[in-house]
Amino acid sequence: MKIVTWNINGVRARLGNLLHWLQESAPDIACLQEIKTVDEQFPRAEIEALGYHVETHGQKGFNGVAILSKLRFDEVNRGLPGDESDEQARFIEGVFSTDKGVLRVVSLYLPNGNPIDDDRKFPYKLSWMARLEAWATGRLALEEPLVLAGDYNVIPEPIDAKNPQNWLGDALFQPETRQAFRRLVNLGFTEAVRATTDAPGTYTFWDYQAGAWQKDNGIRIDHLLLSPEAANFFGSATIEKHVRAWEKPSDHVPVAVNLTVGAV
Repeated sequence: MKIVTWNINGVRARLGNLLHWLQESAPDIACLQEIKTVDEQFPRAEIEALGYHVETHGQKGFNGVAILSKLRFDEVNRGLPGDESDEQARFIEGVFSTDKGVLRVVSLYLPNGNPIDDDRKFPYKLSWMARLEAWATGRLALEEPLVLAGDYNVIPEPIDAKNPQNWLGDALFQPETRQAFRRLVNLGFTEAVRATTDAPGTYTFWDYQAGAWQKDNGIRIDHLLLSPEAANFFGSATIEKHVRAWEKPSDHVPVAVNLTVGAV
């Protein structure tokens, strides 16, 4: 089973790319971030025509997450628990049945957190990460296959940036951010891409500015975390880098994991 995360950076603006990619890449489950639309305006019909079930947690003009799946949803949970005042659409969980049992998949869009001297944005990022850690602790206790897929807005290590010194003042690379990510992983998750390669130049995001794509000036901020039960089915992980060269691309590219949990 192929599970992919992709920050689409506006689903309606890049619908043509999305439809082409769904046919080319053929993911069984696709987790999208930054759909930037309310649920009612999500291009559901075009995606369903390709054989996908669609669930969204949208927001007008900003944020928004979705899960597209060839499997039927058994359950859908929207919003990260822990703060009822948080209205930002950044989290959706789908529960599925496979021939190996239950599978839980989350599409998440972690706050950017910049600028770090803002008295709201960086604390919100760290608070959101703490809530995610608490939620994940509870889910891991279920001892079920769980995939946390998304744009984490975290550069885990210096090797995950072409020029790490350029990110020293950025929320994505602050010590507190990286420590929070390590605490999450250390709950027992396998970080899929780094489980397969420790090579430098392994990036998932290239900014639109200053010729970043042409210079391969990238960073790795899109991650797939696998619970121990999901890691038991882990086959491979790949970054579909070529998508960044398409016309009107997102600044992120799809990141995929293959799990041997049975055919759809």
